[in-house]
Amino acid sequence: VVVRSAALGRASPLAAVPRRQNSALVVGGLGVAAAAIGAQYALKAYRAWTPSQQQGATDGGGAAPDAFSETFFARRFYDGPFEPKMSRREAALILGVRESATADRIKEAHRRILRINHPDMGGSTFIAGKINEAKDLLMKGK
Repeated sequence: VVVRSAALGRASPLAAVPRRQNSALVVGGLGVAAAAIGAQYALKAYRAWTPSQQQGATDGGGAAPDAFSETFFARRFYDGPFEPKMSRREAALILGVRESATADRIKEAHRRILRINHPDMGGSTFIAGKINEAKDLLMKGK
């Protein structure tokens, strides 16, 4: 069975392949794509589950973090403990940006994080103060 295109008057390249074979090619391609995405997720989850996190869980330092939620759903932000005098590195970790981030990116990250942790929304005044301090420190000289 050869299908000819009415507009061009020639046979389509896919027309020479039987329909069953076309379906098998599509299903096979989807299977390869699903396997690649699964392997990528597994690699990310393995990297998130490091030996130091295993040791912290066995030493009573808390439960091991859920690798699925950390790698798939949300970014992980700075947990603390806070240094007595904040450094640029700590400020960047708190806001979730690089130390060399642009002023617009710093402002956007500050707004996003402070909206979640604002004292009027049930957040801590201490945490809100640290977020503001981090923004002020990173905005110096920009």
